[in-house]
Amino acid sequence: MQQPRIKIAIDGFSSCGKSTLARQLARKLRYTYIDSGAMYRAITLYFLRNGIHLDEPAQIAQALTEIEMDVFPTPQGQEEILLNGENVTHLIREMLVAEKVSEVAALKEVRAFAVAQQKALSRSGGVVMDGRDIGTVVFPDAELKIFMTADPEIRVIRRFHELEIKNAAITLHEVKRNLELRDYIDANREESPLRKADDARVLDNSNLTEEEQLKIALQWSQEAIAEKTGTAVA
Repeated sequence: MQQPRIKIAIDGFSSCGKSTLARQLARKLRYTYIDSGAMYRAITLYFLRNGIHLDEPAQIAQALTEIEMDVFPTPQGQEEILLNGENVTHLIREMLVAEKVSEVAALKEVRAFAVAQQKALSRSGGVVMDGRDIGTVVFPDAELKIFMTADPEIRVIRRFHELEIKNAAITLHEVKRNLELRDYIDANREESPLRKADDARVLDNSNLTEEEQLKIALQWSQEAIAEKTGTAVA
């Protein structure tokens, strides 16, 4: 008998390794991986390119009607995002976008637009999605919810190493300031603030390798699948 395909929600602050774990977990389970953060980054890129003022509701509403996004896997097992037909996978990782994405993602209209698309992409289950409100807003019915944490200083160093490959001039201070600002906005925004769902399992990966955290998440996944089918984990 084929195993049921569950929904897995992974939430947490920036640079906790959410996307890495979600992508690896989806690959192991042969599920679809959806990077919700990439969707918000693509919207932010569009707003920046078109001079959309975040205090102008009419401009925001109009801009959202002009945005078409698509996420698709590559043969290499990665995911790429199209913005109105343009591959913007690398552009959305630039610091300019990183500095604005939390502000854009905090907007009620933007969140409603993105959440509707996320729900549509995952109606049939068999999906792993990471973000900041997946377990509380997008998939409140997810069979497995994981809330990832890591020591703030470790997160800064991880993000710095990720960015310096693309921008050798980036400084540790800039990265720390950006993460602190994003953390504050994510946790204090009015619309869908970052919160741990009451039934989420906490995964602190400060001192874990990627292999170790994946092993834990796979065990939790099998437990959730077994619970759904009423069977015991082998």
